[in-house]
Amino acid sequence: MKLLGKKALVTGAGRGIGRGCALELARAGADVAVNDLCPDGGLAETAAEIRALGRNCAVVPGDMFERATAATVVEQAIAGLGSLDILVSNPAFSRRETYLNYDPAIFEQVIRGTLVAGFHVSQLVARHLVERGRGGKIVFISSVHHRIPFARSVAYNAGKSGLVNLAFTIANELAPQRINVNVIEPGWIDTPGEREAFGDAAIDAAGPLQVWGRLGTPADIGRAAVFLCSDDADFITGTSLLVDGGSWLKAAQE
Repeated sequence: MKLLGKKALVTGAGRGIGRGCALELARAGADVAVNDLCPDGGLAETAAEIRALGRNCAVVPGDMFERATAATVVEQAIAGLGSLDILVSNPAFSRRETYLNYDPAIFEQVIRGTLVAGFHVSQLVARHLVERGRGGKIVFISSVHHRIPFARSVAYNAGKSGLVNLAFTIANELAPQRINVNVIEPGWIDTPGEREAFGDAAIDAAGPLQVWGRLGTPADIGRAAVFLCSDDADFITGTSLLVDGGSWLKAAQE
């Protein structure tokens, strides 16, 4: 129970990686405020699982892409749990299209969802952590897309790369307040969103072809988040943890 007594906010927690992070934090002892766009987007199920683990859970739906809504969500999370020690920022919005055909409006929406939303929620939570004066942990969920410029993902690649540098800059500025700021870069994770994008058959076939012989799971990312949010990672800030089953090594294989 490495996080016993800690209180966390996890965004995008209705399903996929966000849910995986919320559940693993709860298993490690944290009380968790869970956020997603709307309350019927899986938040009730996530909250029920957290409470079944014996932890407190506050459900705080809202669109984190907008500053005013993000502020309300953070306020509600603090009110629901009493305070916050941890933020797992999991901004997620992506649309695939070739660069030459990419809709400029969609490009801006993806950047807002993957990068700007992360700025909003992290700044709001960081101000709370600084005011409390007890340190804290901020973890951003980026992507292996930060390292590998996959085609048809120009906006997502740019947003997730920007998120990494945003986190490193925040880590630099918040080090005097003993707030650890780090990044997780998931590889290909088996989530509902990926199954919607590629289809069940393609996802099932892809697993055995990966370097580790499978796709990742939301729990894989959640366990990495637990580590970065625990005292075990006290001396780690301003870094990015690649959790991809070695997928970036694929190009080096014969």
